[in-house]
Amino acid sequence: MASYGGDTLPGRAIYPSSKFALYTGLLIGSKLLRAFGLFIAYDLLKLIPVVLFLFLLKSGSAVVLVFLQKPFSSGRTLTKNQWFRVGRHALFGSLISFLWLFGLTLCGPLRTILLFEHSDLVVVAGASALFYGTGGPGKTRGAAFFLVAVVTLLLFDNDEKVGHLMDHESDHIHETFISHLFNHAVGFVGWSDHKGGVVLLFITLCLHIGYTSASKKLSVEVGGAKRLHAFSTLVSAALLWPWAGFTYLTTELEVQSWLNVLIPLVIVILSVCVIDYYIENVAVNHLQASRVALYSTAAMFGGALLLSYTWNHPYMARASTLHKLEDVITEDHVLSGGVFFSVLVLILATRMLLSAGRTAKGSFIGYSPTGIPLYSFSGEALKQTSHSVMGVLKSGLRQILDESDSRKIFYFLCINLGFTFVELIYGAMTNSLGLISDGFHMLFDCSALVMGLYAAVMSRWKATRLFPFGYDRVEVLSGFINGLFLVVIGIFVFTEALARLFEPPEVKTEKLLTVSVMGLLVNLVGIFVFQSSVSHGHSHGGLSHGHSHGGHSHASSHGHSHGGGSSHGHGHGDSSQGSSHGHGTGPSHGHSHHNTNMEGVFLHVLADTLGSVGVIISSLLIEHFGWKIADPICSLFIATLILLSVVPLLRETAYILLLRAPADMEEDLEKAFQKILSVEGVLAYRDPHIWSHTSTKVMATLHIQISSTAIEQRIVSQISAILKEAGIHNVTVQTEKETFFYHMSGLGSSLDHSLPISFTPSKVRFTAPASVI
Repeated sequence: MASYGGDTLPGRAIYPSSKFALYTGLLIGSKLLRAFGLFIAYDLLKLIPVVLFLFLLKSGSAVVLVFLQKPFSSGRTLTKNQWFRVGRHALFGSLISFLWLFGLTLCGPLRTILLFEHSDLVVVAGASALFYGTGGPGKTRGAAFFLVAVVTLLLFDNDEKVGHLMDHESDHIHETFISHLFNHAVGFVGWSDHKGGVVLLFITLCLHIGYTSASKKLSVEVGGAKRLHAFSTLVSAALLWPWAGFTYLTTELEVQSWLNVLIPLVIVILSVCVIDYYIENVAVNHLQASRVALYSTAAMFGGALLLSYTWNHPYMARASTLHKLEDVITEDHVLSGGVFFSVLVLILATRMLLSAGRTAKGSFIGYSPTGIPLYSFSGEALKQTSHSVMGVLKSGLRQILDESDSRKIFYFLCINLGFTFVELIYGAMTNSLGLISDGFHMLFDCSALVMGLYAAVMSRWKATRLFPFGYDRVEVLSGFINGLFLVVIGIFVFTEALARLFEPPEVKTEKLLTVSVMGLLVNLVGIFVFQSSVSHGHSHGGLSHGHSHGGHSHASSHGHSHGGGSSHGHGHGDSSQGSSHGHGTGPSHGHSHHNTNMEGVFLHVLADTLGSVGVIISSLLIEHFGWKIADPICSLFIATLILLSVVPLLRETAYILLLRAPADMEEDLEKAFQKILSVEGVLAYRDPHIWSHTSTKVMATLHIQISSTAIEQRIVSQISAILKEAGIHNVTVQTEKETFFYHMSGLGSSLDHSLPISFTPSKVRFTAPASVI
């Protein structure tokens, strides 16, 4: 027995182990029984229309609930307003139940259980994590897994037997107004009934969760959830009675004897509508709600998988009392790989969404006068650790629209995607393989635009401890990858055109010309948008502009000074010893640069434009003159132009990624090093490293040997100004005094990769930049 003395409670005192096992067993048993009842309901729905079956369920459940709950004699009498709200509650509940049973007829019991049998705790936690960012990263991942499982059932659950069954029973399935409406809706989209049922059940689940949440306030007002459930079930049966009676009188039923249906129908009413409802309520009152939800999901899924595997066995037909209705038991509960994957992912998602979020850990600081423990939490612990999907999208869109290049790519991407989906939809409607192929080709082009867009945004991210130079080079990497894509496309088109040159195939031009003209118009918009970004260069003369630190220079610098033997010091600002540090960027001198990322995007659009022009020309020649060879000839010409246009981009981006010195700055750099040697106090320099960080930024590091009486800060400032005037944006200068050089030479230290050190400046000569890297 747990002791309840004192002010604390033992961790398991609320749920003793014996009762915990009892209620857990009852809960699992009720859920297995519910799954069993749903399988029987699916087979009965092959004989009984959905509306009539729903009326029978509600009527039978109402009789049992009214007998057990006695809602009219227990509690206060309801007012007219409360009766109206109960009627509205029953109406919406009947609609959701109808959609649920209709989805059951379309997807079968296994898929219905996987899509609909989820606790409101799971769905609400997932929606909150996605749209409001609550619960932390774990719940966001759980919500993402839940959606992945639903999409898997929609796209990768190839249940061929269910589809075959639906094709043969279409006369039965589509015999009501709602079923006709549903049939036309999924037919317009191009889906099968099975896929439409998946979407319908997911929407019904969302409606059911909202319906359950909205009914909590009403249940308090009418005297409890059980009393409301009894009233609502009774009113639902009354509302369904006219529709069910009309269906019974106007529809030719396939039920040969209602006596054969009675026992299975009673099993469904008790297992699905009564026993499961009461045991779940009892379990919630005695167990944690999260455990009830997790155990219920696992039991339902496990029972559904077991029943799907064994349902067609003769013993199962006798256990379900359907042995007298053997015609309704067909082999249509097929287990596919998509189902198994969805089961595992859904259980994992349920566990993530029901787990307690990470709470901030505080530091224990003592007890209050009343004995309550006190903790201190830092500000970081109280900050939100995750963001909602909408918040991330808004932030990303804001970053995209803040800058010209990313804004241009985004607008053209929207135009391109719009035209892509128009092509795909129109191609599917007209059964045109050419339109569909071109649509997927444009979708591939959109992936290049997405990569360019992400690179344009990412390049503006601030430098971090792990990426101290920032993310500028992402633009270079994006341009290089886009160039490789174009090379692959060009080679593929070239080889395919060579093969067709000797055996020109038959080309259908009736819709090709229209699509090509539309594609040309879209690509011309892209050419006009990106041309200015690619051709834009900048040139600045005179001294580089910057800001001053320590009153020495307009350009920032970074230097290290070693002087006086083995001493090593650092100084900032106006300090005359140690090393001066400063970082800054300045515009290049007399050089035109462009954005390699934008050039890669531009070349992609240019390749599409050339392709559209080539298709238009070849279509006209084939249609009017019958020259089939025009298609491969135009393709060869286009592929050659693509390959020739992409070579400069690949060469430039490869040089930048390999840290090559900029070839167009050799003359300016040679003059700059001559100026450095003429600076007062400079004896020599060594290890000059100059490289292109991006297409617009050049960086350099340099070792300078200075006289013992020279002032380091002034020399570093002067040298930085000289190099930035030559077009270098970021300069790091290390100064080494004459005494330090003698000290290191005496110790036998070797200065690797050094230019000849001389105290006569005229003997020091600057070699080509490429050779000093």
